[in-house]
Amino acid sequence: MKLSRREALWFGLGGMAAATLSNPAFAATVEELTAAFTAGAAPAMDGITLTAPEIAENGNTVPIAVEAPGAVAIMLLAAGNPEPSVATFTFGAAAGSQMAATRIRLAKTQDVVALAKMADGSIKQASATVKVTIGGCGG
Repeated sequence: MKLSRREALWFGLGGMAAATLSNPAFAATVEELTAAFTAGAAPAMDGITLTAPEIAENGNTVPIAVEAPGAVAIMLLAAGNPEPSVATFTFGAAAGSQMAATRIRLAKTQDVVALAKMADGSIKQASATVKVTIGGCGG
């Protein structure tokens, strides 16, 4: 079978669309992202520390830190952003500590949620409300 350039382009675009739609990072809601990360397990509210400012004067750079001793993965979500998935950190056996610190962009005042998948399969959750005063990424 011989493909023209146009047919090859359509096959390539179709493959990229299928890969994008099946990726949980492109899920539309916080509930879908949480369900994909937790695999249906109910999260506990202990064993994870989320550090976020109460008020962010600039929504473009909001410092966030999360620590979950014994975690194999940590997911950060920003519920009010157009794309709620912020980051997922994965820790291997050689990790010195299971913590991550970063700066995120928040569109408006909203909840930031951290989920940690522990080595025993349990899920831990913490959340914080961050009030954005100016400069958010969407008003």
